[in-house]
Amino acid sequence: MVAPMRKDATGSDSKAAMADLPARCAEAHGAALLLVEAARRSVEARIGGRAEGDAFDREQMAAHGFAWMSTYTTALEQMLAWARRLDAEGGLGETEALILEIAFGEYLAQLAGGLPMSQGEMARPSDFGIEEAAAAFGAVPAVAALIRAGGTPARLRLAKLIEHGNFGNAAIGDDTLVQVGEPFRRFADAHRDAAHEWHRKDDLIPLSVIEKLAGLGVFGLTVPEEHGGLGLGKLALCVVTEELSRGYLGLGSLGTRSEIAAELIGLGGTPEQRRRWLPGIAAGRILPTAVFTEPGTGSDLGALKTRAVREGGVYRITGNKTWITHAARSDIMMLLARTDPNEPGYRGLSMFIAEKPRGHDADPFPVPGLSGGEIPVLGYRGMKEYELAFDGFAVPAENLLGGVEGQGFKQLMATFESARIQTASRAVGVAQDAMELGLAYARSRVQFGRPIHDFPRVAGKLAMMAVETMVARQLTWFAARRKDSGKRCDIEAGMAKLLAARIAWANADNALQVHGGNGYALEYPVSRVLCDARILNIFEGAAEIQAQVVAKGLLGGRN
Repeated sequence: MVAPMRKDATGSDSKAAMADLPARCAEAHGAALLLVEAARRSVEARIGGRAEGDAFDREQMAAHGFAWMSTYTTALEQMLAWARRLDAEGGLGETEALILEIAFGEYLAQLAGGLPMSQGEMARPSDFGIEEAAAAFGAVPAVAALIRAGGTPARLRLAKLIEHGNFGNAAIGDDTLVQVGEPFRRFADAHRDAAHEWHRKDDLIPLSVIEKLAGLGVFGLTVPEEHGGLGLGKLALCVVTEELSRGYLGLGSLGTRSEIAAELIGLGGTPEQRRRWLPGIAAGRILPTAVFTEPGTGSDLGALKTRAVREGGVYRITGNKTWITHAARSDIMMLLARTDPNEPGYRGLSMFIAEKPRGHDADPFPVPGLSGGEIPVLGYRGMKEYELAFDGFAVPAENLLGGVEGQGFKQLMATFESARIQTASRAVGVAQDAMELGLAYARSRVQFGRPIHDFPRVAGKLAMMAVETMVARQLTWFAARRKDSGKRCDIEAGMAKLLAARIAWANADNALQVHGGNGYALEYPVSRVLCDARILNIFEGAAEIQAQVVAKGLLGGRN
């Protein structure tokens, strides 16, 4: 490793200390794992060893706090793995070393003293009764040293190093994936100004833009080649999604419903359904939407009431759905409905490939049995959100996914890992966008005779944006690599979505703060980024749901 040259708080040369940074981080990470294990034992004692039931619900704060602590240690593990990959290649320079050091210093300090699950919700050692373990953890030499080293001087130095847009080597380890991302990066850059106008006018993303993205292959990235797709993995999907979301969340989200539909059909569909639908989805000729959520149910899919009753060769759909993205423009709806009213919970649910004509402004739903209205929203506007009402809407029986009733929830669960990884990538892209906007403004805005980038409170914000964006990226890529290797990754995907969404919001909030009053003006793109960032903690499973998934997976002993 080429060790960075900087001075510590006493002014002494710290080159030697920085040279063994990965080793110190490894020692500190080992100590963090022991602290998290103490939290686990505390929670398990409170819930009686069962990650369900009344005791688990009663101890939700502690269980979710444990999930957050575990997310932190996994994120640090991935940051250490990232640094080791760079170090082995001689690429761990000063910027990357500082990012690693600050990430460890900040997250270790929060593990020792209390970490934010959200605004006003802290998970502290005292909540688990592990104060002594936390004190011992903080006294570990490597932990104490990293907490000290990751403070203000390191952050100011990092802010100086990233001043011209070098945010560190992400070390994806595959030049092909870098090349895959390049055209989407250029596409996003070319549409930045237009995207801001789509947001301000609350316009749909033009079909011409969707057609251009289809030509780049965005809708078929992970669809197998035999069905007209590119046959790439989830890591490639992360790269593309991040690049597009860096330009505009709406661009990064255009492929989300296609990804969900293609995976549902690819995993759960009959051979005929795969042959019929996947090539059109991959080419962008068929735009899908996901029709799962109902008013009053939110994430409780087992409480869905929309009915699907078979009448000869069709199913008649009756019920209401809400928060349906891109509904008017879609050609098919991946529709979850109850086919067995006598089967409670998830077991009576079935998934349908429900065809419909594309709508337009004058008549958004030009088909019998389906009506709907737009839900005005703060951000994430380029595809629009809708409430839908089904009244005897007909779906051909051959469009029952897989041809067997009662498999809908199981089919949907098989896609949740990918959906959450993709959403985490959207969050990384938004976080990157916010950071770049904040940096550009800080460099150009002059106050009291100098750029505001020179002021420590501004510089420190930008440095932490760079650190946490890299943390979110490495954790998300870790989940994607597990998925690509065929390993179960529900916990890892939940962690990535949980942390990346919080980081996107923090970056957007801090970037707007850097803009000052101008950030509150609609003409500045950072105002849009703030609105877009807020949804990331809610859709594809709210932060509380992600913490629940992680906690249940860890405490329930995933096989």
